[in-house]
Amino acid sequence: MQLTREKSVGLLIGDHILANIAMLITVFFWGISFISIKIAVSEVPPITMALIRFVMASLLLLIVLQRLEPDTRLRQQDKKRMVFAGLLGITIYFCFENSGVKLTTASSASLITSVVPILSITLDVIVFKTKVSLLQSIGMGIAVLGTYLTITVNGTMDLSSDSFQGNVLIMGAMLAWTGYTLINKSLQQKYTGLFITTYQMVFGTLFLIPAALTEYQAWQLFSVTALLNIIFLAVCCSAICYFLYIYALKYLDVAVTTLYLNLVPIVGVISGYFILQETIAAMQLVGGAIIIIAIIIVNWDKFMKVSTR
Repeated sequence: MQLTREKSVGLLIGDHILANIAMLITVFFWGISFISIKIAVSEVPPITMALIRFVMASLLLLIVLQRLEPDTRLRQQDKKRMVFAGLLGITIYFCFENSGVKLTTASSASLITSVVPILSITLDVIVFKTKVSLLQSIGMGIAVLGTYLTITVNGTMDLSSDSFQGNVLIMGAMLAWTGYTLINKSLQQKYTGLFITTYQMVFGTLFLIPAALTEYQAWQLFSVTALLNIIFLAVCCSAICYFLYIYALKYLDVAVTTLYLNLVPIVGVISGYFILQETIAAMQLVGGAIIIIAIIIVNWDKFMKVSTR
């Protein structure tokens, strides 16, 4: 009995270590993904690029799923949630993100991802009626200021500028991702990460087909460089990272994954600077710093509770 208990603890620790490694890999690839998107959408229409990317990723995952889980089936009662998650996390997210990155910089787009944890907490309160403390409410209020500075670039709202419109689209993508994450919470105990990732990617890809057809007039042959970036996005940032992210959500506390996601904009800004020679406005950096401070504030109560157990 004692050996069995020790073995169970050892397996649990092993799962947590692997989950942390999975988040580190995910954060790195997602951070530099904005660079590949920026390069690809300079030649390929944004929604069309997303379709090509996810056709590749879906085919890869379907082959792997068939080999590893040939008997697993999607339950009828979960089909609507699986389809809706694919619509949010694949179709809507990447229509918004790719279109946004085309208008703004890769650095700005990655910086705006820092708002995801705040959005997650806000939707958690709205949808699941989760109670928040006064300290958390103050933190969420501070985050609004940081988000405003990050999106508007210079603290003033120029509705006609490409950068502002692109940043708003990226913000819309973050809202879609937040909904996607919340839906997956209810599916993680029923299916493996591979199964969830594959089915949601397939459903999301199907929705991308009619959306991409609206861009047919802009279709043209593109370079090998654009193709290689799309392949990188499909294999590393989609097929592999989506699986790793869902795997990590199963074993890590939301507060821990939140801290990891805060590294995405840092990787994005650094890679944008060195690879694309992009610059970022000082007020955007201030806004990003304010958002990260706000995230620390809203999670402070939870960290304190965990540390006193």
